[in-house]
Amino acid sequence: MPRFAHRLFERRRTATFALLRACVFASIFVTAFASAQNVELKGKVQLTRNGHHVSDASKVVVWLTPLGATPAPAPPQQSTPIPQLVQKGKSFQPSLLVIPAGGQVEFPNRDPFFHNVFSLFDGKRFDLGLYESGTTQFVKFDKPGISFIFCNIHAQMSAVVIALNTPYYSQSNWRGEITVANVIPGRYQMHIFHPSVSPEALHAAEREITVTQGDTFLGTITLTESNIDASHKNKYNRDYDRPEPNSPAYARP
Repeated sequence: MPRFAHRLFERRRTATFALLRACVFASIFVTAFASAQNVELKGKVQLTRNGHHVSDASKVVVWLTPLGATPAPAPPQQSTPIPQLVQKGKSFQPSLLVIPAGGQVEFPNRDPFFHNVFSLFDGKRFDLGLYESGTTQFVKFDKPGISFIFCNIHAQMSAVVIALNTPYYSQSNWRGEITVANVIPGRYQMHIFHPSVSPEALHAAEREITVTQGDTFLGTITLTESNIDASHKNKYNRDYDRPEPNSPAYARP
């Protein structure tokens, strides 16, 4: 290769590398700058029952949906492994799950008898049928919503799955502390859920908020647990059969 051609090649290669480095640094800077502009929100929940403070303020879910010109966040992705609602001791463990819309939940049966998990009300509608100890089933919650989960054999079993299309959510700990991370500044509607608070009270607690760099406190959310009637019909809209091995509920379909 002639000397002048070699020099031209070296100059072009050096310029290309410099441009690539500049693009990488710019991308890192933009990402870091955008991340620095996002806000971590804190909040506090206080639960009362019959006029008295409730010591365990967990199971309050708060989530934010953008309003107006606020940019829509990237849809949340389900982490691995797939979350479980374990059937054990005639109960669902845990009794509350929050997942991204489109995510799955596994329902393993770890009791020494049959279960029949279903949800035929709001949210995701499904019926897993009768399945035995040691087996499992999966359900995809393909749309946002609140699903109330029951067992067709054991009336005392219940759980809630909340599927969300926003990554801006938090579930309170027993102290009532809430943290919503990495929120883009803007206007949002704040939604609230707790299984023992009436839908009317939850709706009344909703409000519009404006997220800014200088205001990172969501405030104190005060909720009153109500005496919600937990009784419900089975999946056939009838009273539950007696929970005995000879009960028709245990018969295979």
